Amino acid sequence: MRVGLAVFWIGIAMGGCQSTAGGDVASTETSSVDSALTASNDPGGLGRAHLANSDYAMAERQFRDAVEKNSEDTVSWMGLAAAYDNLGRFDLADRAYEQAARTGGETLELINNLGYSYLLRGNGAAAQIQFTKALTLDPKNLVIANNIRLLKLGQRNVRGTPL
Repeated sequence: MRVGLAVFWIGIAMGGCQSTAGGDVASTETSSVDSALTASNDPGGLGRAHLANSDYAMAERQFRDAVEKNSEDTVSWMGLAAAYDNLGRFDLADRAYEQAARTGGETLELINNLGYSYLLRGNGAAAQIQFTKALTLDPKNLVIANNIRLLKLGQRNVRGTPL
């Protein structure tokens, strides 16, 4: 069972959300936060850079600052939700996803990221619903297809423990 869980969580770490809250499916960020970016006063940009570098606490701090400055910043609400997901603060992630839906609508990215959030929580049934919904909007989207594979892998490797 431990091996199954380890394989599943390694897959989770390698899989992911639709983006790093910027709309890009694949990140081209470098491994460190760009010095020009860190000198800027753009908390949303800093949040995206920290999220790409897996520094979720700093990403949360920057995205929270961004949405406090502009409550209509959908991209930063999505980033904040992703940061909260990775910090295991799903209660706060839900609130950020709700705000992102209010400001930007129910986008493909939001639906997929919400599915990934449910996957991280271990709620496989809710994740499947979101991924299926996202796949109907973009049937050839490789990120969504990979998230579905992760979900199935986790369900297969964790026998008797529903996601």
